[in-house]
Amino acid sequence: MHALLNVAVMAARRAGAVLGRNFNKREKLTVEKKGHNDFVSSADLAAEKAIIDVIHKHYPDHAIHAEESGIQGESDHVWIIDPLDGTTNYLHGFPVFAVSIGLQINGRLEHAVVYDPMREELFTASRGKGAQLDEHKIRVSGNKDLNRSLIGTGIPFRDTDEDLDPYLAMLGKVAKSTSGIRRPGAAALDLCYVACGRLDAFWETGLAPWDLAAGTLIIREAGGIVSALDGAENHMETGHVLAGTPRIYRGLAKLCAKEIKALV
Repeated sequence: MHALLNVAVMAARRAGAVLGRNFNKREKLTVEKKGHNDFVSSADLAAEKAIIDVIHKHYPDHAIHAEESGIQGESDHVWIIDPLDGTTNYLHGFPVFAVSIGLQINGRLEHAVVYDPMREELFTASRGKGAQLDEHKIRVSGNKDLNRSLIGTGIPFRDTDEDLDPYLAMLGKVAKSTSGIRRPGAAALDLCYVACGRLDAFWETGLAPWDLAAGTLIIREAGGIVSALDGAENHMETGHVLAGTPRIYRGLAKLCAKEIKALV
């Protein structure tokens, strides 16, 4: 394992331990509202601090781009961190959430970790080295039939007035053309589930870079495609993402071309 990836794994596990310790003590957490349907808890903050402490112990000059503490420092090495992807799930005791850490070097994603502390599942990837789940190589599914596919999604929860109608139209088309849709509520895990074949594709709007960074590399290293809804390479900026196996990705893009045009 590359030294940088090893540090990311240590940081993710440290944050996961923080989240695990607090999961059954949620009534004692301090919770603040950041925006519509957007919350931060003292568990998020403690997990983020644990991650940054591990990174800066080994690489004190590296920059940080984290959900709660923002951008810290300037460097060609930038760690993109979501200490708790699935905060709403976590606060309700719904056990689907993860720690997500991606590392960009000179603007390119090079290493990625997504850690699910409830299932103790560790997804990792390094550019050109493939993707792994608990150190076993993973690939996207071999399913080529859209009608037999299982698709993940995330329902718009921030700018709902703008995105909800075309999203619902897309949801209806996908529901009628596939074997099922799942909405677990943690985008980083959804992306990893595409990478390991549990889902055949995934789409969502309104995400942030820290939701997408690690999962983007993990999917690509597992043989999948991830982009903005319209196929552009700017999904980290727009927050609108479509990911999947090559065949199912193309099938969804074709099926929902009209709705995608309305969303981008």
